[in-house]
Amino acid sequence: MNKALTIKGGKAELLHVYIDVEPVVFNRGFYTVDMRFFYRVTLNAYCSCPRPVEVEGLCVFDKRVILFGSEGSARIFSSKVRMDALDRQMMEQSNMPVAVVEAVDPIVLDAKLVECCENRCCDCDICEIPACVCQCFGNELTMGDDCRRAFVTLGQFSIVRLERDTQLLIPVIDYCMPDKECSGGCGSEDPCELFSNICFPVGEFFPPNNTERPCDYEGAKCCCSR
Repeated sequence: MNKALTIKGGKAELLHVYIDVEPVVFNRGFYTVDMRFFYRVTLNAYCSCPRPVEVEGLCVFDKRVILFGSEGSARIFSSKVRMDALDRQMMEQSNMPVAVVEAVDPIVLDAKLVECCENRCCDCDICEIPACVCQCFGNELTMGDDCRRAFVTLGQFSIVRLERDTQLLIPVIDYCMPDKECSGGCGSEDPCELFSNICFPVGEFFPPNNTERPCDYEGAKCCCSR
């Protein structure tokens, strides 16, 4: 790269997206989704000869969005069925939302050579690279003492959403759903009778139906991110 006189855009490939979801403390039901995109970029470097040389490198991009995902505090337990053996108990889960990112390979919009500064402030957050990303390159990635570097502008299209498990009510024919459970005992001090008078906590198992435009939160992005 130090001997290159100019560079031109080649191609870029999206390798991995690291996703972190955290609830917004001051606004219940909203979550911040922090994403870090890792790209493998191939550029054409022109030296003294007219034939370009392909150079390969890593690009990193950070993005944050705020989405509405509702609330839920139910604990979910399940087991994995194994034939002719004891069922293995799965880890405890919850019905909190899970972030999903759909993205396509980016478009190389621009590329230019820049002289490196002494402070190298652009390397502050690129020191932690997942092993799966490093394995996508033929050689070991280096943050060497190069005099010049290539800065690339990428165009990325992506869709970010929150997903969660929920129960659906499907109307059926010739089925009758019971309205209440049969009484298990009598007397005011019977714990079963006391329990039968308690309403089922539907709100703990189903997210509330927020019809008052949950996207009114300033800065919230409830649709596709671009």
